[in-house]
Amino acid sequence: MAHHKSTIKRIRQTKVRTERNRFYRTRISNISRAVKEAVAAGKKEDAQKALATADKEFQKFVSKKIIKKNTAARKVSRLAKMVNSLES
Repeated sequence: MAHHKSTIKRIRQTKVRTERNRFYRTRISNISRAVKEAVAAGKKEDAQKALATADKEFQKFVSKKIIKKNTAARKVSRLAKMVNSLES
């Protein structure tokens, strides 16, 4: 167990950050999964709606500095490629 005040505070901060990061990681994967599931089901309209939601959410995460701009762009690009591969 830590004895220094600063170490105790660090442990407390780490717990909070870990929880926050886990939430955002899960949120990002769930958003991506929604698009992938719609593509797998062959539902182009649902996939496009999910893609629009994903793009909006990822941009929000970029503005909060949770993920970098290029990371968001890469993820959205890959999801868009999947959606565009569906036939009309």
